[in-house]
Amino acid sequence: MSDILTDDEQLVDEVVADVDPFGGAPDIGADEDAGELNLRLFEGDSSKLYPEQRRCLHALLKYRYISADRHPEQWAVLLQNSELIKSRLNELFLDVHIDREYQVAFKRQAVSETGDPLPSLLRDIPHTKEETIVMVFLRQRFFAQRQEGEDIVFVDRQVMLDEVADHRPEHSTHRAMDQKRALTAIDGLAKAGVLLKTRDPERFRISPIIEVLLPIDRLRALRTWLMTQNGTEIVGGEQVTAHPSDNDTLFDTEGDE
Repeated sequence: MSDILTDDEQLVDEVVADVDPFGGAPDIGADEDAGELNLRLFEGDSSKLYPEQRRCLHALLKYRYISADRHPEQWAVLLQNSELIKSRLNELFLDVHIDREYQVAFKRQAVSETGDPLPSLLRDIPHTKEETIVMVFLRQRFFAQRQEGEDIVFVDRQVMLDEVADHRPEHSTHRAMDQKRALTAIDGLAKAGVLLKTRDPERFRISPIIEVLLPIDRLRALRTWLMTQNGTEIVGGEQVTAHPSDNDTLFDTEGDE
């Protein structure tokens, strides 16, 4: 997904208030009824969507993903108008993935029934080895602590740096460059919303999106790949195509929060 707009990351407090994603949601009717109302927001505006629907669509296009805790209003509108929003995205050759269990949703490139390529607004970018190591670690940590009853899972920057260092080949001598790549990987995942900022700049909250992006079969495949790569030196920042899934482009595009 090639997002055009950017925005600052929202700070996430360590004490997170419970959010009812359905509370206060507007009761929006079908878009065919909109023709009876004046929905213009600017001169020449011909949209038939209600403002709430348009803000939901805008959020899906602007951000890597929306969630019930970070975007409660847009999440509620999406649930009430999923087919309508999906239709608008389909017009741009995009689709939307909605995970109600983890309460997250994101856009992705649509795939034609014939297999022929469709016009795309998204730019596919492979992950670096360091990003892949951190993502696998976050997925394992998130799952383990959720199994222990933790609803919110945190991780320190240094812990992630140590994890990347553990996968460094013994014969690697470019420690400063390796450290820089690891820091870049963490910053990239924070920008993508996998890591959510807290009041402490050295501590992050792990977003539930990690479980949606890395299902168990994909996690096993990436762990196997990392094991085979552990003894191989990465030269010049070698990149690997380690996408969360075949069609998910959540972290493979430029521009975002």
